[in-house]
Amino acid sequence: MGIADDAVEVRAQGWRTLAALHGRLEEALEKALQARFDLSVVEYTVLDTLDRQDGWHMRMQQLSRAAALSHSATTRLVTRLEKRGLLRRTLCDDDRRGIYSSLTDAGRELLAKARPVHDDTLSATLDEACAVPELEPLVTALHALPRA
Repeated sequence: MGIADDAVEVRAQGWRTLAALHGRLEEALEKALQARFDLSVVEYTVLDTLDRQDGWHMRMQQLSRAAALSHSATTRLVTRLEKRGLLRRTLCDDDRRGIYSSLTDAGRELLAKARPVHDDTLSATLDEACAVPELEPLVTALHALPRA
């Protein structure tokens, strides 16, 4: 195997490690959020993303990027959350094709209850992952990232 092949393998191993950590985190978060709040991880992500807009709304395209979903998957997700009364959709005044999403009071209340569970689960799962030798360097790197 040449140097170039070694570099590819190092990147591939890094990607596999990242995927393994992501899988652990997503599984733990999904269990905790579903059990307590009937929320999926991606539903939580959408509510959290909208909440961080400080009272503003987001276009569906922006929400798709934030949730890492296709446009159609985002539309289905927003429809589910809207039916639960957690967010609302409004048409853009400037561009009738544009649709905005924003949190309702019920969405903010549910998010306020779910956020500590999310954060505690995330912290505990990262702590557990740190004990796995293959994952420890990645968890350490995550902890070293600057806080927003």
